Amino acid sequence: MGERMLLGISGSLRAASVNRRLVREAARLYAPDRFIEADIDFPLYNGDVEDGPGVPDAVLTLVDQIEAAEAVVISTPEYNKGPSGVLKNALDWVSRVRPVRWTGKPVAVMSAAAGRAGGERAQMILRSFMVPFQARVIAGPELHLADAGNQYDADGRLLSDRYVDTLQKLMDNLQAEVTRG
Repeated sequence: MGERMLLGISGSLRAASVNRRLVREAARLYAPDRFIEADIDFPLYNGDVEDGPGVPDAVLTLVDQIEAAEAVVISTPEYNKGPSGVLKNALDWVSRVRPVRWTGKPVAVMSAAAGRAGGERAQMILRSFMVPFQARVIAGPELHLADAGNQYDADGRLLSDRYVDTLQKLMDNLQAEVTRG
């Protein structure tokens, strides 16, 4: 059996992002052989760029990482009741590369936000963004990390057993989906 690689995508570019921390916590609980955290700091999608210089190398790197991963975890913040523009932009760029590397890929989505709903609306919209890719998005349990700035210890670990238990179950379900093939 080959190396078990998990790809994590945070919908926030900030180094200390609560979504980046959540992706890292998911990876810790998933316990892959290798974890790669995607860089989605891409230029805005522009068809003229695609037709001219072509799809940026950074996008092609992400496409290769999606293909190589046994599973993907995505965490989105909630900006104005939806996922971040940077995450949507990354998905738009990836959608331009054929063949689609998401097809059949097990994917877990989650959200972390300052509000009391923990990014619930953004996560629901992110789930709909994944439909055209035909990924195998895990139904749940849904993890909406509320008041996210106060949910981690100094080492970036989740403080609440409730959130840890939910995230562990989500990662267990993601692993079960990988096993189902």
